[in-house]
Amino acid sequence: MAIPLKKFREVVFVLLYSQDCGRVSEQELVELVMKELAVTKKTAYSALEKVELVLEKKAEIDDLIANTSREYRFERIQTVEKNVLRLGIYEMLFDDSIPPKVAIAEAIRLSRKFSTPESATFVNALLDHIYQTKEGKVSDDLAIAKSAAVLAQNDVVVQAFLEAAERGDVVRASSHEEIEEENDSEE
Repeated sequence: MAIPLKKFREVVFVLLYSQDCGRVSEQELVELVMKELAVTKKTAYSALEKVELVLEKKAEIDDLIANTSREYRFERIQTVEKNVLRLGIYEMLFDDSIPPKVAIAEAIRLSRKFSTPESATFVNALLDHIYQTKEGKVSDDLAIAKSAAVLAQNDVVVQAFLEAAERGDVVRASSHEEIEEENDSEE
């Protein structure tokens, strides 16, 4: 039984991300994905084949990301977003079986699922710019600049959080749901 393409894309993303994060053997990655994502060995190896195709184009894709995201240096882009972008750009430019707009929509979905809404906005702006440029259309650089500015603000908040933790200041991280629950209980 074949798995839905959305789930297959998630398996590809997880493998791509995992290879970018550390040195784990291919066999360990396959076993981990089979267990955690409940996929067959065949699916895991098919996803790994697609990861290899993406990695063959990695230098070209990374250059494209760096040149498109001038307002937010490539080195500052988080690993999740880099790999969502790599997969999205690969599918958009090098995989003829996937329509570019589907590749963009799926990259945004992955970014929302594995990162933040702000990251999804940045991924959308970057991929849309690349798509518009590929189609010979004028793209809105302002969207990239705005989304990069939001990511930069998030970087400042994270840095302040880390500095407070290093000083030993009491710091409590809350999810959006916890904050909403606290606000509701105070009313």
